Amino acid sequence: MRRPRSLTAAAALFAAMSLVAACGSSGESGDTSTGEASTDAVIRVGSIYEPQNLSNVDGGGQGVTEALNGNVYESLFRLTDDGELENLLAEDYSISPDGLTYTVTLREGVAFHSGRPVTSEDVKSSVERVTAESSQSARKSSFEPLASIETPDERTVVFTLATPSISFPYNLSYVWIVNTEAGDLKTEEDGTGPYTVGDWTRGSSLTLNRWDEYWGEPAANAEVVFQYFTDASAMGNALLTNEVDVLTSVQSPDALAQFEDNPDYTIAEGTSTTKELLAFNDRVAPFDDVQVRKAVYSAIDREKLLSSIWGDYGTLIGSMVPPTDPWYEDLTDVNPYDPALAEKLLAEAGHPDGFSFTLDTPTYDPHPTVAEFVQSELAKVGVTVEINPISADEWYTKVFQERDFEATLQEHVNDRDVVWYGDPDFYWGYDNPQVTAWVQEAEQAKTPEEQTEKLLQVNRQIAEDAASAWLYLYPQIVVSSSDVTGYPVNGLNSQFFVYDITKG
Repeated sequence: MRRPRSLTAAAALFAAMSLVAACGSSGESGDTSTGEASTDAVIRVGSIYEPQNLSNVDGGGQGVTEALNGNVYESLFRLTDDGELENLLAEDYSISPDGLTYTVTLREGVAFHSGRPVTSEDVKSSVERVTAESSQSARKSSFEPLASIETPDERTVVFTLATPSISFPYNLSYVWIVNTEAGDLKTEEDGTGPYTVGDWTRGSSLTLNRWDEYWGEPAANAEVVFQYFTDASAMGNALLTNEVDVLTSVQSPDALAQFEDNPDYTIAEGTSTTKELLAFNDRVAPFDDVQVRKAVYSAIDREKLLSSIWGDYGTLIGSMVPPTDPWYEDLTDVNPYDPALAEKLLAEAGHPDGFSFTLDTPTYDPHPTVAEFVQSELAKVGVTVEINPISADEWYTKVFQERDFEATLQEHVNDRDVVWYGDPDFYWGYDNPQVTAWVQEAEQAKTPEEQTEKLLQVNRQIAEDAASAWLYLYPQIVVSSSDVTGYPVNGLNSQFFVYDITKG
């Protein structure tokens, strides 16, 4: 874990806290090394998530979070691999008694890679970058309570909210602090993290170089190269042939067989927050009918689907909430697999002979396989599915922006994202005023306990309404050469901190 240099007493305290937090006690691979690790090592990381660009608000995709979050760019607060929130560029903060004012004091001595000192104005503009009309940030709507940002001096930022927001510090952990004077952030970077971006060969690799002027403890390695693959088998072979040292996320159980019971490799299974969704457009018929949605959900054998994709790995879920969220409840039985029930619900909804719909399906794994499975299952109850393959870019435009779809498949990687069901304008169009009210009440709660109780109600209601069909929770499986340690295993929100990785 990075520990800040001796800057202030508060920084020293932060250092001690960081040692405890680390990158995840459950499966972190940092404690098994028996040799002397080299700080000059080059770590090669295999991944299928190449960034579309270098910006987290301009459609950079999952890959930009994986490679750059925490490594190149940093936020006021850091969400650790254990899901804990801790100070990062924020030295400290305070909340007014009415919960409407957050005053943040910035850490001293922090500079961008360009050498320019970080100021409160950079923080202000970075938040405004996320909330801008053109922003494609998934967390944009989380900042709706924000009324104003003031910068009374270079190290102080005052956020004033229109309504209380208990999640405000958590939401700020998604805001990269970028240089207000930077150029095109789609192609250039100017962050504060322990690495700078080196060579980027599109379609092939992205290199991160250790930044020796980093405000905290330097990275444990000299260079990290993310090598990108479009084929899971090729990625596995790259690890077998020492072309890469670690795979950020194995995509199928078949790929694991070659590494099991082999002392040359380590398999670490962490906790995922990635949900595979069959997302209905709840605005359009027939998916504006709760009974139709529940019928479709109960017609799909999710256990069989999960096993066919992931073997013994992964988890079934009955709602949007993974077990790592504070408001988790096992709701897998709310919409049980029951084809007879599905047929009964369809008949009651006026579709005794079924119906047909188009399923917009991203072309990358595992969505095509999932789509064919769903198509086969629904055919058994008289529902015809036409699969429409679309690229990731097409999905963003057609589904997310234009809402021009009937149903779609998508993986949602974030934790604590059940709150999106309280937003009727979100792409899936779920609109239950009671749920919207509970989400708002949860956000304005005075204690975490109050927040949890409200979101438990949200969790139960969206399951009862079958707002979407939550097919399964991905496993999070990282595989590495046995001499490579220090990588995170949970991959929370797709982040992959590389600064502690060593090679013995």
